[in-house]
Amino acid sequence: MAYQPIVDVELGRPFAYEALVRGVDGSGALSVLSCVNETNRYAFDQACRVMAIQGALSAGLLNTDARLSINFLPNAVYSPLACIQLMLRTAGQAGLPRDRLIFEFTENEQMGSPQHVMSIIETYKKIGFAIAIDDFGAGHSGLDMFARFAPDEVKLDMSLIRGIDTDVLRRAIVRSVVSMCEELNTLLIAEGIETEAEAYALRQLGIRFHQGFWYAKPEIGRLPDIIQQ
Repeated sequence: MAYQPIVDVELGRPFAYEALVRGVDGSGALSVLSCVNETNRYAFDQACRVMAIQGALSAGLLNTDARLSINFLPNAVYSPLACIQLMLRTAGQAGLPRDRLIFEFTENEQMGSPQHVMSIIETYKKIGFAIAIDDFGAGHSGLDMFARFAPDEVKLDMSLIRGIDTDVLRRAIVRSVVSMCEELNTLLIAEGIETEAEAYALRQLGIRFHQGFWYAKPEIGRLPDIIQQ
């Protein structure tokens, strides 16, 4: 697992660290995910959750106030409560509070029926986890997912972030998302930030939580320092 900070730019410190799967040779997530299929999806999802927690704790997560954000595959969850037990034991034995865990899923994933996804979300929220929609704005069903699943957090896709400092249309779209999230009390994160100009434009739009190479690249087995404020 590699980790990348989600930065609270008002406080200048990590709000959370996202756990990102990597190959044993350091290769990217696509090289790993391309090997996931129906026969190994459940075992893969379970292993990623446990490794994400164990790796973050070994790297010193409990020495910070930051949360841990973990991606999950809805199709790997056959029973929300049963499938979370191993991860709950792992977190509990290490003393990691449930309210410091965030679960992300993306609209780009095949996720089965909306009712199944809703049962996962409702179960996770009752347990105390936060739920985030990742890559918001990258697909065709983002607003429908927002209305249907009422996430605690939304992560703007980098396609909306890239060049936002010079793109009037992107700024108008993001400004409307900011307003919507404020009205619904939903935490908004901008991901994929690569330049100072993008970071500045997003701050001007009122987005407090940032993620991207401008602040820190993912590092395997470490919680990287923030290199820009």
